[in-house]
Amino acid sequence: MIRQIHNMENPFPDVTKETVQDKGQLIYYYDYTEEEDAKRRKTTTKGGGKKHNWMISIDRISRLPDEILVSILSLLSLKEAAITSLLSKRWQHLWASTDTLDFDSKLDVGNNVRFFRRLTPELRHKKSLRYVDWVSRVMEQHKGPNMKRFRACFYLDRRFTTSIDRWIQIAKTKGVEILELELGDGVIDKGHYAFPYKVLGLEKGPNCFGHNIIGFKSLKVVNFKHVDVAEEILEYLLSNCPGLEQLTVYASSNLASLRVVGSSSAALKYLAIKHCCCLESIQIREVANLVSFTYHGGSVRLLLSDVPLLTEVYIEEADWGTVDSIRVVLPQLSCCILSQLEILMLDITPMTLDDDDFGPLQNHAFPILANLKHLELIVEADYCWSLHHLSSFMKVSPYLQRLVLKMKFVTWRRPKIKTAAKCPHPYLRVVEIVGYRGRACAAKHVMYLMKNAVSLEKIVIDPVLNHSTDKRVEEVKEEVFAKYHAMQHIKNKVPSTIEFVCI
Repeated sequence: MIRQIHNMENPFPDVTKETVQDKGQLIYYYDYTEEEDAKRRKTTTKGGGKKHNWMISIDRISRLPDEILVSILSLLSLKEAAITSLLSKRWQHLWASTDTLDFDSKLDVGNNVRFFRRLTPELRHKKSLRYVDWVSRVMEQHKGPNMKRFRACFYLDRRFTTSIDRWIQIAKTKGVEILELELGDGVIDKGHYAFPYKVLGLEKGPNCFGHNIIGFKSLKVVNFKHVDVAEEILEYLLSNCPGLEQLTVYASSNLASLRVVGSSSAALKYLAIKHCCCLESIQIREVANLVSFTYHGGSVRLLLSDVPLLTEVYIEEADWGTVDSIRVVLPQLSCCILSQLEILMLDITPMTLDDDDFGPLQNHAFPILANLKHLELIVEADYCWSLHHLSSFMKVSPYLQRLVLKMKFVTWRRPKIKTAAKCPHPYLRVVEIVGYRGRACAAKHVMYLMKNAVSLEKIVIDPVLNHSTDKRVEEVKEEVFAKYHAMQHIKNKVPSTIEFVCI
């Protein structure tokens, strides 16, 4: 909207031919010729001499093409984008063309999760209905030809199958690139939603193939959380989505095995499988572009081979299972894979094993991690062989530069920590201790690393292992005391050449 302002003095007398910004409005001051003034016939006279024309542009943004405005709206949250429909008729329907539909319920903010979990099943169902109605209205009103991202994030169970199937169908027809279904976090009342065979044109069964994958050809990222997804559906997506780069499956209760094999998964770079309680085997073979693999769960048969670009592996134990990462998982990884890794995260907590049964790693054959630069270990800091295990990893990682120790403690066990042999390491620069506690066993780990990391530049102490908002009071008190302990008993022992940080 443009409006002319007449018969007014120049509010900026020191400006003759400039653009001035005043309180969000763009003010343009022009010097016109008499001929131009005669054509416009909208002039003012200042001091009986030269003629001037003032013009204030209040809404230049609205004059931009729809494509640019929609791209701007896509940078906002969905609710913020919808609010712009109140600005004017020009903006009324623009938000409905945004290509990013992130229906974020903000359940992971503050105490929202705790509040939701404490509701009765009836109230939780009502809130879920309200969320489903919101998503369904927006999806049906969507006018854009394409959809870059669709994300549903709420506690939804199989009672909402019809609505969720419809959302997926709409996203598919618009060539969605990022598909994220995050449908629960332990508060599912009637069982998980199951990803539908029919959307892919598949009849239920491993040998039935469909021809309805066209809408998913643009898929680049798939994230399923608390969604039951069958093995054949995952394999079909991997085989028929040529641009699929990232696949995450979290807490699928019916996934028993997974095969990621050959050229059918040529674009896949990131694979993460977490908390799939029925999973028995994972086979990853001849995947040329795979860079990162994450597994979090119980004991599985794991086969990784012919993955030349794999440099990051994360293996963590689930609360409901026991994974002997050292004696079971690592031997399943070929020496070639271990030697090419640059980042490795392992859970080496012995869990149910007795102290004397597990034994030190010095009797266990362990390949050299020749390229490893970053190592994360989840350890039981009060386990008697813990320092021996740490020493062994330092020995087989000659070029390690960053070490992160995530400490856990078993309250019923207070064994004497066995002293480990010296292991001078010339390249280790940064050490981070997460979950530190004001206990002698934790302090022993810190002192051992300070003595053996001869090139150490920085040490970080972070007492917080669990960032959940639903913590016990005792845990919070222990974190506060741990910080005090680190400042009083660790900081004064750190040489001045090493930077000490306590978070």
